[in-house]
Amino acid sequence: MEHTLKVANVFSDPTRFNIYQYLLERKNNPVTVLEVAEQFDIHPNVARIHLTKLEDIQIVSSDFERTGKGGRPSRLYKITDNVIELNFPHRDYKLLSTVAIDTLLDMGDVGKQALYEMGQKYGRKMMEQLNNNIVNKAELTNEQKVALLEETSKILGMYPKFTYLEQKKQIHFEINNCPFKEVAKQHQTTVCHMHYSFIKGMFETVFDNIDLIEKKNMFAGCENCKYVANLSIV
Repeated sequence: MEHTLKVANVFSDPTRFNIYQYLLERKNNPVTVLEVAEQFDIHPNVARIHLTKLEDIQIVSSDFERTGKGGRPSRLYKITDNVIELNFPHRDYKLLSTVAIDTLLDMGDVGKQALYEMGQKYGRKMMEQLNNNIVNKAELTNEQKVALLEETSKILGMYPKFTYLEQKKQIHFEINNCPFKEVAKQHQTTVCHMHYSFIKGMFETVFDNIDLIEKKNMFAGCENCKYVANLSIV
């Protein structure tokens, strides 16, 4: 509980929270105090305080840049793999999801298929719940649909980037934070397949038919996960 209160206090400052989001989006590209100060139009000393606060709760780490050129090295800050949990009281959904996945996998192929179907339904439900059930998707333009997908992905903590290519009828998008990464560490292939189904379910809420292709996977050593959605019916 003490750590939870400390985390809540750190994120009570909007600028500090925005700095955390900025670092999360950059992920494997560490930043300096000056870069943060310029990005948020604040004094470097203020930026350093914010970064130190984030480092205190272990969601940001820092190290000195070693160039071998002499002079004073710059301190670089980057996001860690630690997950923020702010539950009052503590509810261990992570443990529940791990147990549920283990149980389904013990059932063999039938359990795996059930897991993928669950992910797809979950993606649809989240899109509907966060967008007032999307009564008539036929009235939405493709740009509006993409905007809904991007906003929902942001709310779900994926820190996404969407690009709609109208001529190619394609949507390119990146996920810079996997919401299932803690569970994926134990069941990487299965959980990534489930997440694929989850994303497909989100898309199918606003598009009638899509061909979803995974291009990159952060658990395969890539900087983020990248997908291309081909729209066969628009």
